[in-house]
Amino acid sequence: MTTDPDLLLDARGVAKSFGAVRALTDAHLSVARGEVVALLGANGAGKSTFVKILTGALKPDAGHVRIRGAEARVGSPAAARRSGLVPVYQEPSLIPDLDIGDNLRLGGTDRGDFRHWMEALSLPDLRMDALVRDLPLATLRIVDLARALAAQPDVLLLDELTAALPTDLVERVLEVARAQAEDGRGVIYISHRFAEIAALCDRATVLRDGRTVGEARIEPGVEERVVEMMLGAKIDLEKRAAEVARPKPAGQPRLSVQGLAVAPKLTDASFTLHPGEVLGVVALEGQGQDELFEALAGFRQPAAGSIEVDGAPARFGHPADAIAAGLSFVPGDRAEALFRERSVRENIAMPFSARMRRWGPLRLRHEKARVAEAIGRLQIDTRAQGEVQRLSGGNQQKVTIGRWLAHGVRTLLLFDPTRGIDVRTKRQIYPLVRDLAEQGAAILYYTSELEEVPLACDRAIVIFNGRVVDIVEATEADEARLMRAAYGLTGTEGAA
Repeated sequence: MTTDPDLLLDARGVAKSFGAVRALTDAHLSVARGEVVALLGANGAGKSTFVKILTGALKPDAGHVRIRGAEARVGSPAAARRSGLVPVYQEPSLIPDLDIGDNLRLGGTDRGDFRHWMEALSLPDLRMDALVRDLPLATLRIVDLARALAAQPDVLLLDELTAALPTDLVERVLEVARAQAEDGRGVIYISHRFAEIAALCDRATVLRDGRTVGEARIEPGVEERVVEMMLGAKIDLEKRAAEVARPKPAGQPRLSVQGLAVAPKLTDASFTLHPGEVLGVVALEGQGQDELFEALAGFRQPAAGSIEVDGAPARFGHPADAIAAGLSFVPGDRAEALFRERSVRENIAMPFSARMRRWGPLRLRHEKARVAEAIGRLQIDTRAQGEVQRLSGGNQQKVTIGRWLAHGVRTLLLFDPTRGIDVRTKRQIYPLVRDLAEQGAAILYYTSELEEVPLACDRAIVIFNGRVVDIVEATEADEARLMRAAYGLTGTEGAA
């Protein structure tokens, strides 16, 4: 078989399934000498799975990966590095309890080469005896990059490396990446920032629904074409707008957030949320949405800004404080919200137990009636209700929401509630969220799927790079607009 001598990496027909879930069906990507290629796609497009296969963390079910024309047997990250493909991830791959020198020894990194690259990246004075856990995140990301460069990779993969880096370090990263290409190496660049892609990359490869759907040269005006490739089929927004048009809430907000900053990624979030309203939160991975929800749920402390509940200042030192203020959190990981070895009834009834007074009769009949009503309303499969962990993922998610349907809730923080569940169950959850709002609940609803905004929400805020950059009415929630704002292309920063 003849191959292009300038082709450093050629991945074709890559497929990967996890049980019944097909994460990749037909992904391909190529990188030539002297080329920087952006790998793009919306949340859930398959980027993470593809990267794990390229870097040896996962084995593909089908397809091939060739490096310098030879079939790559990248059965482990170490094997991938030996083949010449070296990744640098958003989260540092360093051992916190060891110092920098020990981490270099474990990875077989030459100290002289490492120091050369730290100087090139404008951090020449790092001490080798500095403990990793004592260093700021930005420094650790640069350390990881310097380690990768010291390995002299044929293909350097940068996965959201510049997220939360200060501007001067972002510029140094881009300069070093471009220098790698000019030296005849290849770079794969993954970022949610189109400005960086336009400044650095030669070409973009776009994934959607687990397959490569197109490529584009980076040139003026290419952003619109890339967004169209990521979105796929157009949606009948006029029909959907008619379905979701609802009266705007009035009166005092249930929740008011102003200038909220939460380390490490959220820098400036402002919005209001009224009783009876579902406010969507749209953001690509790692833009600060996790910090926002965890601060409102009492798991993190804000560095700046204010939170008001029903017009009164609120500060949550513990999740119990948020619950006492009427804020209930449903995390994206269902395992965090459920007592997996307890029954469906016990899981749904748990808030009733939390409200019990020390003395007085138990209202078991009332509790059972409300639980039964929630189970029936949600059509929860109770055949395996002896242990909730035996239910399907969709039924488990219904239990987490049914808990608040039965108990009643003032402010509900829903974090990606339909992630990983089937379409039928999703269509049951949307009206459920609306029912809770119509009963007076205020709901903050983060979703990784743009099409959910007009189906479930009244308005949506878009977060990019830690800031609220756009505010969209559900009747105007064009997926293209949301995607552009989520990539920092358009939108007006401000408060909702």
